[in-house]
Amino acid sequence: MNCTLATRRLILTAILLGSFAIAPIAGAQTDDYAEAGSLFRAGQTAQALQRVDIFLKGSPQDARGRFLKGLILTEQNKPAEAIAVFTGLTEEYPELPEPYNNLAVLYASQGQYDKARAALELSILTHPSYATAHENLGDVYAKMASQSYEKASQLDKSNKAVQSKLTMSKELLSGGTRATPKPATAKSDAPTGSALPAVTAPATLLR
Repeated sequence: MNCTLATRRLILTAILLGSFAIAPIAGAQTDDYAEAGSLFRAGQTAQALQRVDIFLKGSPQDARGRFLKGLILTEQNKPAEAIAVFTGLTEEYPELPEPYNNLAVLYASQGQYDKARAALELSILTHPSYATAHENLGDVYAKMASQSYEKASQLDKSNKAVQSKLTMSKELLSGGTRATPKPATAKSDAPTGSALPAVTAPATLLR
């Protein structure tokens, strides 16, 4: 990834809204979904992807399975495929805020902060109480501000006010504050009405 920020392991969590209607799933299919989640948590992403694909053959519109597939693809460092999955979810289930948030994570990891901002604003529009999306949006704005100060500094090296702002923004971004969006990591991250996290696994994303 083209970025000067350090990378670290973060937790990706699949959270779906409790109010979202999902059709009942047959027992065998439920087993495939549960097994895929277990394999994903264990870091066996290739096997997890195989299982979730089997699950999705029987339930191609299931949002949980598709979201899990997006997480697996993200962990496998396949951002284009993961973006396609999450984009499809935002188009078919625009009331779910988590796919927008994960799109923002992926866009930010590629330095596409305008797209990350737009995705987060849509996430907040669906659920104004989604604290994680609000925090992520602040992080994106902080990074965009730093880039603007950097550009202004290059164009006008005599501007001490810009130099001061640039220094402060760099301190903010390097002082343990996240500069890119994070996925939800706990129940407290979920917007009002969301269910408990269903799947967790580590993934490399920008800090």
